[in-house]
Amino acid sequence: MKRKIFLLAAMLSGSQLYAQQDSTKNLDDVVVTATKYPIKQSLTGKVVTVITRQQLEQAPGKTIAEVLNSQAGLIVNGISNSPGTNQDVYMRGASAGKTLILLDGVPVYDVAGISSAYDLNFISIDQVERVEILKGSQSTLYGSDAIAGVINIISKKGGSKKIGVDAGFAAGSYNSFRENLSVNGTIRKTNYNIQYTKADSKGFSSAYDDLGNRNFDKDGFNQHVVKANINQKLGSRFSAHLNAQYSWYKGDADADQFLDDADYTFTSKNIMAGIGADYSFGKSVLHFNYNFNKTQRDYLDDSLSAPGFAYFSKGKYIGNSHFAELYSNLAINKHIDLLVGTDFRQQFTDQDYFSLSSFGPYTDKLGDTAKVNQLGVYSSLVLKNLSGFNVELGGRYNYFNKYGSVFTFSFSPSYTIADKVKLFVNVASGFKAPSLYQVYSEFRNPYTELEPEKSLSVEAGIQYKKENVSIRAVYFVRNLQDNIVFFSAGPPNYESYYINANKQKDKGFELEAQVNFGKVLLNANYTNLDGRIETKENGKDTAYFNLYRRPKQCINLNLGINITNNWYLATAVQSIGKRFEGVFGGAPVEMPSYYTWNLYSSYMLPYNIKIFADCKNITDEQYFEVRGYNSRRFNFMAGISVKL
Repeated sequence: MKRKIFLLAAMLSGSQLYAQQDSTKNLDDVVVTATKYPIKQSLTGKVVTVITRQQLEQAPGKTIAEVLNSQAGLIVNGISNSPGTNQDVYMRGASAGKTLILLDGVPVYDVAGISSAYDLNFISIDQVERVEILKGSQSTLYGSDAIAGVINIISKKGGSKKIGVDAGFAAGSYNSFRENLSVNGTIRKTNYNIQYTKADSKGFSSAYDDLGNRNFDKDGFNQHVVKANINQKLGSRFSAHLNAQYSWYKGDADADQFLDDADYTFTSKNIMAGIGADYSFGKSVLHFNYNFNKTQRDYLDDSLSAPGFAYFSKGKYIGNSHFAELYSNLAINKHIDLLVGTDFRQQFTDQDYFSLSSFGPYTDKLGDTAKVNQLGVYSSLVLKNLSGFNVELGGRYNYFNKYGSVFTFSFSPSYTIADKVKLFVNVASGFKAPSLYQVYSEFRNPYTELEPEKSLSVEAGIQYKKENVSIRAVYFVRNLQDNIVFFSAGPPNYESYYINANKQKDKGFELEAQVNFGKVLLNANYTNLDGRIETKENGKDTAYFNLYRRPKQCINLNLGINITNNWYLATAVQSIGKRFEGVFGGAPVEMPSYYTWNLYSSYMLPYNIKIFADCKNITDEQYFEVRGYNSRRFNFMAGISVKL
């Protein structure tokens, strides 16, 4: 029966967008992330996907991570686990921390984490205007961590009214509720937007009860997000902007796979504040940005309710970072653009862990000496509109006070035929600096300093756009050296630390297609992925598949229908192929394939009032993103929003 339902959904599937408003793959779209200044997609050879505001408005029951998870080449692991679960972003098979998250074009991190990846749980979808996904190595423009690509999450700005109000309320499964309120507008030369979002859920057990009779407790979640953006024009050429965000959430966790813990809680907090300025001269703009980012994660586990080595543990992990940049795009003439810039990053962490066990107390602490500075200088030259030919050539020199220096380059030629077909090739190198945890924690290498991971990526493809049909096909290869891995010597001394070792080789194919029938929009994408690590075992060269939790094949099929001018209906199916789950000290476990089928509907009432219902996993499929942890069965969110 489920097979029949799946086949029916596949025939009916497509994009969750208003058909006449979608612009995800239009060659005339203007994007910012590809070059750090506005440019038409037809003039860049880079692979860019735009998630528009219209698309986000058709996902009010989802998180930003769930929306990203439906894009070609992207897997966000943990989206269907209990609320507050880590959202690990795997772009084109790259491991967590190798996809850089940008917030309004500025890199953001959790520098206290093992991979330093930013926590997507801190971002509320109702506070996002659009998302630009840029694939392939982007370290030349964006520095460390952009080995697989970057995801630029662009915040909402103020509306055209003096005072506008947006409000929403939603409720759904697991006693989940979400409320949001925004006050925004433009008063003379000041544009502002102030938003507040609250979310809470009683949740469900994080750990899976494989015996079915152990009465695991529910793991809840509570979150508050406040965000403000102010943009001020200070004349015809000069403007300034201020932004701030405070995000806090608290959740319950379990001890391990298949193992409940009634007394394990965690709290995560993120504070960001930034200022910036833009100065226009002719067709060129000088940009300045400064951003301060602080994350704090607290864990408290009174383990008397669950077996374990320690019966009490408490950890506090604080990461602070400063980021400043100055760059300018120089429009030399209608065929030549030049980008030059420099950025500086300072990161430091303070970590404190304490536990009690039968062996007595244990303490591990990192002080303010755990820090690193980075200085980057970069430039790129764009030649465009040369009888259909375009090319970008760029380079970056990056200096670390801890690791030495790294040089990266990018080369992106493309050729457009009759404004309908674009052929493109991208060759780029990238790097990821070791995280502060890898360098300073108890698992730091006692014998040698870690080196930055370095990559070389090549992608080639074709994009076709004519009237109501859009197709893009891309083949990519990424080779990584100085891969940082966790080494454990085993008995008798059980030494464990991080080392540079091995080579990682990943490759894959992405196919995206879209057909617009006016009131009906079909959208589909397919990703095929393979990756192997090359290493030495017992003195012999060996290679094996190691992309754990990343499926070799993934299909997204979607359908959106404007039934009337006010009534919108969408359905979506995702098929996830077999994956492998790594097991410490044992052989990997194969995880079975699964699919999910979602249904969304909204109706516009008078006075800009919208009601909606978002139903997910409507076939009640039981599956596991992570072995031993529950994923959501059939669940829904329904609500109302209003714009005044």
